[in-house]
Amino acid sequence: MRTLIFGFLLLLFCNSCFPTKIAPRIEDYKLTTGKKFKKQLPKRGAFIFEDPKNANEFYKFINAKFKLNDTDVRWNVPFKIAEKEFYFSFYEVERTSKTINIAPMIIDAALDPDDTDPGLEDLYTSRSGTWYIALTVNDEEFMDPLKENYPQKEEVIAYLRNLKKEYLSTRNYKKYSIMN
Repeated sequence: MRTLIFGFLLLLFCNSCFPTKIAPRIEDYKLTTGKKFKKQLPKRGAFIFEDPKNANEFYKFINAKFKLNDTDVRWNVPFKIAEKEFYFSFYEVERTSKTINIAPMIIDAALDPDDTDPGLEDLYTSRSGTWYIALTVNDEEFMDPLKENYPQKEEVIAYLRNLKKEYLSTRNYKKYSIMN
């Protein structure tokens, strides 16, 4: 009986994966400082959401919606809330989840005691990435509307949420070239 239990525990241990880094799951959106979320982002407030679409889809959406003709699409895209001008910039960033897989290490150790050429070395770790869109905003005075105590913070967040919903629900960006 002990052998059976030991065998079961060994099998369970060998099939285990240990996460060393986990990409965050964001249900709707997250407000944080960009640099805290990803080092390459600016040290400003950021509106971040998961991007399930292909690469550069948000670029195509913004380019079509705001009729930018591929000019300054990522930086300082103007929008208005209650006759006040704001500008947003966006970044496509990836955060990865990384796990260590124990089973291939043990199999290699058992099959090749001389440590010459491990056959399953490529399976020791695995990575999977999640892509996010990070939006930063500034007003005409270069203030950060996503910071606390900004008078129109809630209106800016509502605008960004609507922009995100429109992006995620839109499949054909050509409809924007027909409108207006």
